[in-house]
Amino acid sequence: MPDTFTDSMNKKDSGLSHQGFESQANVVIVRYGELALKSAGIRNWYEKILMKNIASMLDSRDIPYSLMRREWGRIFIETKDPRAADAAADVFGVVSTSPALITEPDLEGAAGTCALLGTDLIKEGESFAIRARRSGNHLFSSADIGRTCGDAVWNALEKEGKHPRVNLSSPDREIFVEMRQDLAYVYLETIKGVGGLPLGTQGNMVVLMSGGLDSPVAAWLMMRRGVMITPIYCNNSPYAEDAAKERAFDCIRQLQTWAPGHQFTTYEIPHGPNLRSFIEMCHRKNTCLLCKRMMYREAYEVMKKEGASGVITGSSLGQVASQTAANMHAEIYQLAIPIYHPLIAFDKNEIVDLARKIGTYDISTRSAGGCTAVPERPEVKANYDLIVIEEKKLDIETLVNNALKAAKVLKL
Repeated sequence: MPDTFTDSMNKKDSGLSHQGFESQANVVIVRYGELALKSAGIRNWYEKILMKNIASMLDSRDIPYSLMRREWGRIFIETKDPRAADAAADVFGVVSTSPALITEPDLEGAAGTCALLGTDLIKEGESFAIRARRSGNHLFSSADIGRTCGDAVWNALEKEGKHPRVNLSSPDREIFVEMRQDLAYVYLETIKGVGGLPLGTQGNMVVLMSGGLDSPVAAWLMMRRGVMITPIYCNNSPYAEDAAKERAFDCIRQLQTWAPGHQFTTYEIPHGPNLRSFIEMCHRKNTCLLCKRMMYREAYEVMKKEGASGVITGSSLGQVASQTAANMHAEIYQLAIPIYHPLIAFDKNEIVDLARKIGTYDISTRSAGGCTAVPERPEVKANYDLIVIEEKKLDIETLVNNALKAAKVLKL
């Protein structure tokens, strides 16, 4: 028996009509990729989490569905809401979706459905093709499905006085048929999903969230790999404006829309007092390096508290002065902290494109002022040994403890 989620909406039968396909579709086919490569037990677990995440996404957008079920290699959402396919495509782990019509798993049922769709879809002078696939045990092949459904469409068009053409290489219109053991599905389009792994399958990590372009994209990419995030905002006040905090919080809220059903816990850590200590007691050019090392220490304490397994940053090699290879080495020297840089090899245009896709670009590009603690000439070729010597001028443990004691834990 297939696994199912149901809501309070009663399942309704829907007959075919000559209205637009969108209004006729009564199921969404959900496809996934990497999950199918896992062992049986892991795959079963991943699929159940994926179904929960799809259900949460549909609920968050007020999209009703009567039933959600899974079969080998597919999840099916029974709904007549045309928004469902796009919503499911935005769930991590989903490779693609298609709004479809359910029909009987035989040649006659599929051919009749294709014929009705074809008369609405294919205009005079246009060519068409049937794309067929099947799974399960049948007395016919995929080629048989294509021929039978193609003949049915051809005959239906001729009855309407049209002059059909078949073109299998580059048709004007395509009708897809997926024949499975118990039911068949006919659809017209495939909507690309975000892919990756279901959110929540790879544990939790903390992410240093500045609110600029990079850190939200880095967080999203790790979410796409199944990682649940705990955002940390290190508040640099009085060296940063309040607008910087609001920008970071709005980025977190936007990322939350990609994770319905998974409420983020956000930490706001006062970082200004630490910056003041660096400025007053250490060589000015090293302020940014000392700042990042302190942020890593603070993030590590949150990581342990939350039972997380890593720290995510938005660093991209060479993008800014503080992110040279030498500096990134100095930032982590002698710090036994698992740090992830998902953007390490991305260029700025790639990051911008992703920011637009995930909805953080307009937020991140809002004016929020800069950090006034940044030195006029920051170190770009740091000697990692010298950074450790610089830190000996400071009471690192006390600075970390004071920052964590004053931290705020928020549900944005």
